[in-house]
Amino acid sequence: MFPHVQSFHDAVTGTVSHIVHAGAGSTCAVIDPVLDYDTASGRPSTASLDRILAFIGEQHLVVGWILETHAHADHLSGAVELKRRRGGTIATSARIADVRSLFSTTFDLADEHGFDCLFGPEEAFTIGTMTAHAIPTPGHTPADTAYLIGDALFVGDTLFMPDLGTARCDFPGGDAKTLYASVRRLLALPESTRVFVCHDYPPAGRDVRFETTIAEQRQHNIHVRDGISESEFVAMRTARDLTLKVPALLFPAMQVNLRGGRLPASDDNGRRYMRIPIDESCFAADPS
Repeated sequence: MFPHVQSFHDAVTGTVSHIVHAGAGSTCAVIDPVLDYDTASGRPSTASLDRILAFIGEQHLVVGWILETHAHADHLSGAVELKRRRGGTIATSARIADVRSLFSTTFDLADEHGFDCLFGPEEAFTIGTMTAHAIPTPGHTPADTAYLIGDALFVGDTLFMPDLGTARCDFPGGDAKTLYASVRRLLALPESTRVFVCHDYPPAGRDVRFETTIAEQRQHNIHVRDGISESEFVAMRTARDLTLKVPALLFPAMQVNLRGGRLPASDDNGRRYMRIPIDESCFAADPS
């Protein structure tokens, strides 16, 4: 099965969202939709979603699924707004509960997780006439999941384009050794498998790319190509992660994405707020 894939790049966050379908008029899945968010004004907008919605309308597609590969730290999920406009089942890995637990002391996450469906390991599901599988890929976060739909593999933040390597592992619950195992499992798929990434941050002189193959990853991925050992990868990934900054949208993203794309509930004054926890570690302890 060779599904059609239409991809949409959000230049602000570097995110690539994908629509996978069997042709005009068929049922589709939308993977990792983006809700635009301006941190200075606190204003969400739907420019990224509008492009997705326009394509869905042009192709007369029916949204069956809205799939999240993980709880993104670099953009807000557009899943809820997409569902409001076009329907669909919002889904991710059942291990999202582990990520919520890790952030429970930072944010008030006592309410429901907000997803319509939580996939177990290797769970199969259908997108119209297409069969899909949810493949656990922990390491970046405990809840990362890749989706294999025919010959198309959607890897989220597990793998990037070969010249960029792999995702960071320094978020709560992340683990470089676990990521290595997840990646090697994906690289055991047929070499002709098409691989669609969730982000691209192209180096100077290269255009944005979001599609590669298992063969290309095995031959050229700078972090996990064939011949790179687990210990080499863990040492490289650990050292590199120490140099990375906190994503600019981490706190707003977690408050929305761990709720399945829902905005925080309104306060007593009727307004919704994104909360930023203050790290007070720079202050000296009170000598008294």
